[in-house]
Amino acid sequence: MGRRGLPRTPAAGAAFPGGRELAQTVADSARDVLHPLLVVARGLRVLAGAARRKWDRTPRDRRGPALLLLASSLVIVALLPYGPTLGSAALLAAGAWAGRERDGGGGARGRRDAPAEEDDGRLQALYEALVPYFSTPDDPAPLYAHGGDRKTVFEQYEVDEQGRTALLRLRYPGWFTDGEEESRARIEQLLQRKAGRGREYRFDWDEGANRLTLTALPPLPTDLAAQPFVTAPGETVLGFTDPSAVQRMLPVTDGEGVRDEPPVVWRTGQRSTEPHLLVLGRAAAGTTTLLRSVLLQALQHGDAVVVDGAGTGEFASLAGREGVLAVESSVPGALATLEWAARETERRLLAAGGARRAGQPVPDDVRRPLWIVVDRPAALAHLAAAEGCQDPGALLEVPLRHGAAAHVTVVAGERLEGAGLLGGALVAHTAARVVLGAVQPEEVRAVLGAAPLTTPPEHVPPGRGYARLGAGPVLRLQVPAAPDPYDLDTCEAHRQAVLELLPARIA
Repeated sequence: MGRRGLPRTPAAGAAFPGGRELAQTVADSARDVLHPLLVVARGLRVLAGAARRKWDRTPRDRRGPALLLLASSLVIVALLPYGPTLGSAALLAAGAWAGRERDGGGGARGRRDAPAEEDDGRLQALYEALVPYFSTPDDPAPLYAHGGDRKTVFEQYEVDEQGRTALLRLRYPGWFTDGEEESRARIEQLLQRKAGRGREYRFDWDEGANRLTLTALPPLPTDLAAQPFVTAPGETVLGFTDPSAVQRMLPVTDGEGVRDEPPVVWRTGQRSTEPHLLVLGRAAAGTTTLLRSVLLQALQHGDAVVVDGAGTGEFASLAGREGVLAVESSVPGALATLEWAARETERRLLAAGGARRAGQPVPDDVRRPLWIVVDRPAALAHLAAAEGCQDPGALLEVPLRHGAAAHVTVVAGERLEGAGLLGGALVAHTAARVVLGAVQPEEVRAVLGAAPLTTPPEHVPPGRGYARLGAGPVLRLQVPAAPDPYDLDTCEAHRQAVLELLPARIA
């Protein structure tokens, strides 16, 4: 007899006709029953992620009042009749609305905390691109390897409404040289290309935990014009930056209403560690606009002398106004004005010292701030040298060295190409600095002393750049529009805003 094989077990579809259809029907029924719960769970997750992002963007000085308001609301709801029941129902309804399916069942649009199926390929491609930078043959337990699991290193991933990467948090090996600028730059350039061009990104390196967080930054507001800012005497708004970069918000008007924006506030006076300001920028980048914006704020509490080194007449609208002691554009007039400013600084120092020794208050004319604004000092120095006149930079040395004690502030603006022609005193005593225009990270480092934590924008609007006050961080900056009001080619709304801020004419 030949050897017989064991009888085979029939397949489920063969033994039970219609078995596959029955299993599919049961699965569909279970999914239909659980669908509302899945929608609510997805919506609650979306709301939790939105709340966390809102908390991260909230300035630190507002987090305490926000927590107090939330706790008070919860107590009121708990004390109301049926309050907890109605509150839970409202929360579930909000979760169902946030988690509802739209756009063909693709889920609620908005930022997603977890990657969807269409993002898997993008994340895997990014993981594979990082392998050559985060792997070595000598690593016994590599985090990155070709064909490896990206979920072990990508801890958080979010996308925006357009499906683009909005947030990515990843781990990297402990042996990676994250303290070297070249190593960081290679990773940042790769992530920027993979995340998509046309946006600015911030890279936060946590060397202690070996974590890197990429965040897509929203564009800074460009619709704000010069206006009366709510500041204290001695405070000047240079522009506006990211909410997470500063601990303060200011109410501003944009033509349609009032909203809060995070300002970059520069403080001057006797106790200021950055009493003088240097602004460098490309052509038509907004350097003169920033000087005019600073002047409009300074004239509210002090006096000013203006030197137009380029002789273009950009500050002609300030001539003959209250608080404006001089507006000069010629070489002899500029030298005479700067020589007077140097003698006035010395007079203020002597008067303040004598009053303190006598135990008397400092005179009011000494305490009133005096602003020396010089636009294009390098161009003025070139013209002065051509005419055989004194170097104007030497006349600025006394106000720069002793201006803080005498309530004298120097503000200078120059083209970035002419930064090497500036005097040594002007460069040494201007701890508050701004660079405007399309500049590369190495240029920002040369001017501000540190590289920015963000990538440069693809399109640079006027007044866009970076600021650094002393040894603080490098901040993104957008200067409010303050055009020459005599230039009829500018925006009418911005021109009128400057005209309203100009001091009254001297009778």
